[in-house]
Amino acid sequence: MGKTLYLDCSSGISGDMTVAALLDLGASEQRLREALSTLPAHGFDVAVTRVRKSGLDACDFDVRLDAAHENHDHDMAWLYGHLDASDHEHAHEHDHDHEHAHIHEHEHEHSAEHDHAHEHHHHHHEHRSLADVCAIIDASAMSEHAKELAHAVFGKLAEAEAKAHGATPETVMFHEVGAIDSIVDICSVAICLDDLDVTEVIVPSLAEGHGTIRCAHGIMPVPVPAVVNLCQAAGIALVPAPVTGELVTPTGAAIVAALRTGSALPASYAIERVGYGAGKRAYESCSGVLRAVLIASAGSDDAGDGDRSTVTKLESDLDDCTGEALGRVIELLMAAGAREAHAIPIVMKKGRPGHQLEVICDGELAPALERIIFENTTTIGIRSMDMRRHALPRTPDNIETPYGRVSTKLVVMPDGHVRAYPEYSSVIEACERTGASFQDVFRATQAAAVNARSGDAREA
Repeated sequence: MGKTLYLDCSSGISGDMTVAALLDLGASEQRLREALSTLPAHGFDVAVTRVRKSGLDACDFDVRLDAAHENHDHDMAWLYGHLDASDHEHAHEHDHDHEHAHIHEHEHEHSAEHDHAHEHHHHHHEHRSLADVCAIIDASAMSEHAKELAHAVFGKLAEAEAKAHGATPETVMFHEVGAIDSIVDICSVAICLDDLDVTEVIVPSLAEGHGTIRCAHGIMPVPVPAVVNLCQAAGIALVPAPVTGELVTPTGAAIVAALRTGSALPASYAIERVGYGAGKRAYESCSGVLRAVLIASAGSDDAGDGDRSTVTKLESDLDDCTGEALGRVIELLMAAGAREAHAIPIVMKKGRPGHQLEVICDGELAPALERIIFENTTTIGIRSMDMRRHALPRTPDNIETPYGRVSTKLVVMPDGHVRAYPEYSSVIEACERTGASFQDVFRATQAAAVNARSGDAREA
């Protein structure tokens, strides 16, 4: 049975902070180094040290690049100061945050117009496609699960990048996020999560600063476009913090967007372990650490008890809205992070046929989802109520079948046995790829999942 991780992002989140917090939780540094040594990449080393941050003892994870790969794109004077290009040469000794904003729109290197004296700062930047990065991950000796996690994070980054530049995830080119330090950060997160056997990740919200930050394409507002796109697509709530500067990097936002399985803590829980990961910057009114907590729901010793949390239900009665409009608003609500959205046929006053639109969501998403309903239906009023939700533990998995790999949700029942629920979209992809029927793929996936679980049990 996997573990539940709660990330307290009240000081934001970045890739290096996440790795450090997971190591502090107990992930094996030795296994991390062994896995990283198999990446087909050169010019880096990693350092794991203890630091004091806002009076707290915390772990620090740093990817150190050699002279040929160093990008010098994280010094505070350049990011937040008023230096021009000629001053950047002297700014490299300032605070160094090696993970900041590894994404095309968010480069912190000199622009192409800089004179030859500054070309050595950016000549080494590697521009990689999503396929290039995935090839590096696949060529390593990371576990298959760790590879899947790393692929998921880079996939979210590619989607956000593509949206920012009017491209597709397959054609967009990564700049700094394709650099070695970013690849190491994301792979390290995946390796540590796999080592800790984390299957559920709870992140209620992300604290973010304000102001502007210097990028290759000019001065950009905080949060930067990549973070905005990631949070919008995944329904991640941002909480304004009294900090002038950036607390959430694109890599940090992508980790949450790809790996978060819930946004609400259980009604009560026990803390099993806690870890602190240090950031590289010093901001006032901010601790500068990411707190990672392994938790267990309190009040039950049954491993199949699942997650008990509170959700919000939105509902509205409609008698003058077309079926097409209802279908569209349901699509928009699900894309914006609703847990469920559906329309129920009802008979309204004076015998008029209508529909009741019902939406289940996390409480912090309710205002945004209400706006979608108002803008895309004819309603002029929405009711809301908080409800208790009991969800059985579930783990995403990719099952090998005669029709290829099919994404499947493995759900632990109260008596401990596991049911497999193949994902609809993945089943359809297998059908289109092989010409098999929906039922053939669906049943083969369930059977393969049961066989895989039986094999695991025998080995144990």
